[in-house]
Amino acid sequence: MTNKYGFILINPQLGENIGASARALKNFGFKNLLITNPRDGWPNVKAQATSVGAVDVLNKTKILKSTEDAIKKFDIIFSFSARRRDINKKHISMSGFIKILKKIKNKKIGLMFGPEASGLSNIDLSYSNYLIQIPSSSKFKSLNLSHSILLVCYEIFKMKKFREISQSSFTKEIGKKAKLHQLLKLLFSKLEEKNFFRPKEKKRSMISNINNLFYRMEANDKELRILGSLIGSLAKIKKKHN
Repeated sequence: MTNKYGFILINPQLGENIGASARALKNFGFKNLLITNPRDGWPNVKAQATSVGAVDVLNKTKILKSTEDAIKKFDIIFSFSARRRDINKKHISMSGFIKILKKIKNKKIGLMFGPEASGLSNIDLSYSNYLIQIPSSSKFKSLNLSHSILLVCYEIFKMKKFREISQSSFTKEIGKKAKLHQLLKLLFSKLEEKNFFRPKEKKRSMISNINNLFYRMEANDKELRILGSLIGSLAKIKKKHN
């Protein structure tokens, strides 16, 4: 059994932020959202509009009267803040937060976020085990509620590797060097016809640079045939114009 996560929004103000938060949860495989005293009431039309495809998360959201009610079913509470708080709690970094999550097993973990205007109160924070300050620019530390939740969801998602988007094994067939040699031989002959290698004393280094470019590409046989056709076609077009 793995840890179970619940996202707790204390007195959120804007329905739009609640909807965007629900969407962030669903983006990263979470669904347990708890809210205390939403300012604009519940259910909320604006929350539904901004949740897009996460209405199912909103439909299962639990509405509670107090922070005490919201945290009582969790084993460990992490609270998030945009600024350092003068409170007798252990302050940890985001990386420290992830390290702790990796060590604990089979726990119900509550992740608590405060209202947009003021953040969590000292009373709210008193229910926490840990206080986490999300790193941001020292010139502007205020983070949108849903953005904060998105960052936390993403960090846990990376750690848990719920479903990494990864490419299946990719094998590339590199074209034969003989074919590349023939292509470059054609290219160099056409460039000679156009008196491209000037001044003459730099011809050797110019050829070396062109070789470096083409050999670095690791084109396959089909791509080499296309390049050969392009070079040949451009040469024919130029002759017609002349």
